[in-house]
Amino acid sequence: MRITTLLLGTAVAASSGLASFQTASAQERSVGREQLRRGRYLATFGGCSDCHTPKLMTSKGPVPDPARLLSGHPADAPPPAVPPGAIGPNGWGALASGDLTAGAGPWAVSFAANLTPDKASGLGSWTFEQFSRTMRTGKHLGVARDLLPPMPWFDVAVLNDRDLRALFAYPRSLKPIANQEPAPIPPNSKQMPAPMAAVRSA
Repeated sequence: MRITTLLLGTAVAASSGLASFQTASAQERSVGREQLRRGRYLATFGGCSDCHTPKLMTSKGPVPDPARLLSGHPADAPPPAVPPGAIGPNGWGALASGDLTAGAGPWAVSFAANLTPDKASGLGSWTFEQFSRTMRTGKHLGVARDLLPPMPWFDVAVLNDRDLRALFAYPRSLKPIANQEPAPIPPNSKQMPAPMAAVRSA
């Protein structure tokens, strides 16, 4: 009888522990779903796809390509053409590629980053702390080069930690897409599109 009682007690304890684990997992899943819902809401309201998603041309104009959501400027796409005189050395202006994933201005040429969870070219290897420092400081990984226009990092910087975590979680839930956007082209670089280089040297 003792053995039966002991086994019964062990089974009850195990069942209770399993129920607690399942309950905790359900709660965690619920929190995870809410975080992703919040992150998707913030990314949509903030217009992240405006720059970070390549576009498809439709009868209603360009629309984000759902197959390349938040994958950044296509690696094989050329930088935007900059007509001579469009951006002067003492003026301010900006031009964008046809799908808005690249921008040119007095800062030179910048390309929208890949935000998908691809480990080699996206956010897959990033930690939240790295993402947070980047958004709070306006510097890549919080310590490297400045984030360039038109990235509105100063608007993202005002989000609280809860919202920033949600905004980090949402793109990491998407399909990983291998796409390494080009490095920024600095002013007076030999890689600068010829018309832009002429403007910068004027």
